[in-house]
Amino acid sequence: MNFTCFMPAYNTGRFIEGVIRNIPGEAWDSLETLLVVDDGSTDNTAEVATGLIAQFPRIQVVRHDRNRGYGAAQKTAFDWAVERRANGVVMLHSDGQYPPDFLLKMIAPLRDGADVVGGSRTMYGDMRKGGMSQARYWGTVILNGLENFVFRARLTSYHSGYKAYSIRALERIPYRRYSDTFNFDSEMLVGAIRQKLSVIEVPIPTLHGQGYSSLKPIPYGLSVLHTIWKFLAKKI
Repeated sequence: MNFTCFMPAYNTGRFIEGVIRNIPGEAWDSLETLLVVDDGSTDNTAEVATGLIAQFPRIQVVRHDRNRGYGAAQKTAFDWAVERRANGVVMLHSDGQYPPDFLLKMIAPLRDGADVVGGSRTMYGDMRKGGMSQARYWGTVILNGLENFVFRARLTSYHSGYKAYSIRALERIPYRRYSDTFNFDSEMLVGAIRQKLSVIEVPIPTLHGQGYSSLKPIPYGLSVLHTIWKFLAKKI
């Protein structure tokens, strides 16, 4: 089967090479392409990724002319995969927050017919043991509970950036209408729920404290509440 791994990348030049080198050989065997979407970085992110092509010829680099946002980088990757009729895509962050050695576990449910796969740090264990702060931990727990109540779902994690989608999911979820922000992942799950697609969760470890995140908890939490309001208002 033809799977694409894509990496949204914004100013991650100091991390991205290590992440790519840590992708296991078995995972490379299952990937047709590793697509790096450089989202208008002002550092050497694109140059580092391009410099690895000789060693890892499945790498392709796409560059945005300016920083468009995390969601916009995913839209570019989705459009790329849909146009090339990939069987599915899996997202791997370029800053080291998610383990490359779990790529095969993320892809496996797609092979078995799942539409959407989400990495769940909650299923793996106490997220605080992986370096997550108390504030982020309790914020995540509260938001997950609220979203399950509103969306009438039973997911353990709405806010993991480790995601995989089948081509069927990308064709049915209207992702081009969604935001370009970090809230895009939550909107994709809402789209999957609206379309009654199957969502499978895979336990993944929490790696806070490695790499870095530009995610600001309070604005992000407010954006999640805005997504919930849009769902209730049937605007998403």
